Amino acid sequence: MPEKKSWQSYEEVATYLLNEFAEYFGLECVEGKQRVPGKKTDWEIDAKGIAKNGEGFLVVECKRRKGRLSQGLICSLAYSIQDTGAQGGIVVTPIDLQKGAKKIAAHENIHHVILDQNSTTSQYVLRFLNKVFVGVEVTAGVHVTGRARAFSADEAKAIEALPQAEFEAFIRNL
Repeated sequence: MPEKKSWQSYEEVATYLLNEFAEYFGLECVEGKQRVPGKKTDWEIDAKGIAKNGEGFLVVECKRRKGRLSQGLICSLAYSIQDTGAQGGIVVTPIDLQKGAKKIAAHENIHHVILDQNSTTSQYVLRFLNKVFVGVEVTAGVHVTGRARAFSADEAKAIEALPQAEFEAFIRNL
């Protein structure tokens, strides 16, 4: 069986974690990759967030890129939201959005989630809605997996401001 491409694993991990934290987005659950009909065309989306009341959904787009996402990519997501009748979207990336992309996302009800590009379902740093969630896997004779920890908005800002080496030390010491 061929090895999965890094972007496929990233999409799967992002979908899994978004489903774990669905309540923060007002969602019942997050489903994996699928085709969604639109007014103009059908859309393949990376994931689909189902609203708690079952009426409505969010389009999820995962982009494992080294550079910031451009305004054009967010506009494409905004159009897919409009065409499918979704209530908004979630874009998952390992880094921040460009300035113009942030403006479009804010105007079009697109939430930005930052997920480290090397995340797994048990080891991750996930940032959204002024919160930081960290999953840490600890092995000490017996396999133990820790649950996520939520930080306040002030704590999240302080954590995000740490230099990379201090940030990595912080994560190791959780």
